[in-house]
Amino acid sequence: MFLPFSWILGFPEWTPFNSNPLDSLFQGLVGACGISVLCSFLRVYHFIQTCSDSESETESKQRSSSPGNPLNGSWRTVVQFWSLVVILSLVGSRVSSLIVLEFSLRAVSAWASAGLDASSRGPDLLLIQSQFSLGCGLSCTLVFLHQGAPHSSLSLFLAAALSWALASVSHSLWSHVARLYPLHSTERYCGKCITLLTSQHAILATLPRAVVLAFAIATVASTTTVYDHFLSQKDALKFWTPLALCYTMLVVYMQEDQNRQTGTEALLHTAALRLGALLVLMLTVGDWSDVLHVLITFLGEAVCLLPSQDLLKAALKLLLVINAEM
Repeated sequence: MFLPFSWILGFPEWTPFNSNPLDSLFQGLVGACGISVLCSFLRVYHFIQTCSDSESETESKQRSSSPGNPLNGSWRTVVQFWSLVVILSLVGSRVSSLIVLEFSLRAVSAWASAGLDASSRGPDLLLIQSQFSLGCGLSCTLVFLHQGAPHSSLSLFLAAALSWALASVSHSLWSHVARLYPLHSTERYCGKCITLLTSQHAILATLPRAVVLAFAIATVASTTTVYDHFLSQKDALKFWTPLALCYTMLVVYMQEDQNRQTGTEALLHTAALRLGALLVLMLTVGDWSDVLHVLITFLGEAVCLLPSQDLLKAALKLLLVINAEM
């Protein structure tokens, strides 16, 4: 199952990688870069929104030196990024596909439960929860697109280089905004800050479209992967149909419960509950590597959500303001 390059590097047969470890590393790097870009633009949007709502220049300066400043937590950002690279590299395409399909189902359930008021439910809250699922979606999409390709390692290297460049640009923008936006937005001599000041709402309008497009492509790749690995066997549908229905009912229940309890603890509880259900599913129909990969996803969700407490609090605060104005 491994290319000759794998055993030359000394990786044993029981390693959790499902393909060439170098290819898995590139796939994990692309996924981690996608999460980094998403978080950087979300932080830019919420920081600008906070500065716009401030009533004095003193408050803005205090916010510019707040814990949200990337200069105060640069080492945490580096540790989080490379932890996600390792975790996404270890998670196999089978479990990644299931996570993508589960989040897509959850997103559709959230949109259906919101109904005509979907725009007032705070799309950034769902974007924050999609971090690890987005990384899994990018990884399994690359696996699907490069399956059987003669020069897959070179293509994945180019994709990783492009993703690294995009992540660097987005993080540089966030660093610039966190340090200088309160000053530049009042002095009006910085092109970046003036552009963000005049088009700040376009960020939250563009991000969901980009994420939806990424998940749409990932859903196609995930459906194909799930069919090839789980549903292609004889009588597999008879066994999977009741499990899928039960899991769908659980997702709908968790979505309704989350609508009643909008807090960071509720979001973490929901993530643990749905991954626990996925673990039970893999114990039923998967093999030992699938169970191991699901356990790794617990760590991946924690690495994404725990450092995003500032984003969750800002999104919940913005959601309360929107609901109060309606």
